[in-house]
Amino acid sequence: MEVDQSENFPVASVLLPKALRAPVGIIYQVVRTAADIADEGDWSAAERHARLADFRAGLDAVAERRAAPVHPLLFGKLAGVVAQYKLPLAPFYDLLRACAQDIDSRRYADRAALLDYCRHSANPVGHLMLHLVGAATPENLADADAICTASQLISFWLEVADDWKNDRLYLPLADLKRFGVTEAQIAQGLADDAWRALMAHEVSFVRSTLVRGAPLALRIPGRLGFELCGAVHGGLRFLERIERAGYNVFRERLELNTFDWCVVAARTVVMWLSRRVGVAARSIEGNA
Repeated sequence: MEVDQSENFPVASVLLPKALRAPVGIIYQVVRTAADIADEGDWSAAERHARLADFRAGLDAVAERRAAPVHPLLFGKLAGVVAQYKLPLAPFYDLLRACAQDIDSRRYADRAALLDYCRHSANPVGHLMLHLVGAATPENLADADAICTASQLISFWLEVADDWKNDRLYLPLADLKRFGVTEAQIAQGLADDAWRALMAHEVSFVRSTLVRGAPLALRIPGRLGFELCGAVHGGLRFLERIERAGYNVFRERLELNTFDWCVVAARTVVMWLSRRVGVAARSIEGNA
């Protein structure tokens, strides 16, 4: 699955059903435009909030079936997708809330606060995809939340150093205190015993969350379900790489190499053909 690293949003890939590529592309443009307002450019926080308010007015126009006062072409395309696929607008408003949070929030007090951020910034993506394929059942939505949240947290763990340079930290402050890790250590890129204990704790939580949502991939038919299997195993492989690097995510950004992708592909095929997920995290990820 090809994913925009800022928004965890799937863009056109060879496995994405052809009929979905155009609507997914339009939704991605909407999400990317809002995210750029929050993150890009030299605007002040007040200017960013004002622009997000204008963007919200565009969503309101879609909801009220009238011309948008801003980005009329983009919102016009979105209105067509919303009408054709009967998409709810709540996920878009959730994403806007996350963009506003990006402007003001640089730290998260505890895991609950961080998961609440993920609920607005990552989980709406899964909801929109399920609505696009007519599979937005309560069970599927819950599993999609687990996959999307885990995927975003994995991205955070991989980008601790880069986020720190932008004065952002997506590790719960309560966990830092619990394991005796200070922000000064993060600034120094110090992967000592305390850091490794902290990251082992975070990785364990993310792994169990990802595995909990994995059954969704076997309930979604066709290429999209197969791609979800790949997303699950890609995430699990990244967690393995973090562990094998001794949780040192400061030295360099960990990436999957050719061998890793072969492992991901093999596990994806096995999961898809066997129609089995496994009952424990280790049983699904193996030891390759």
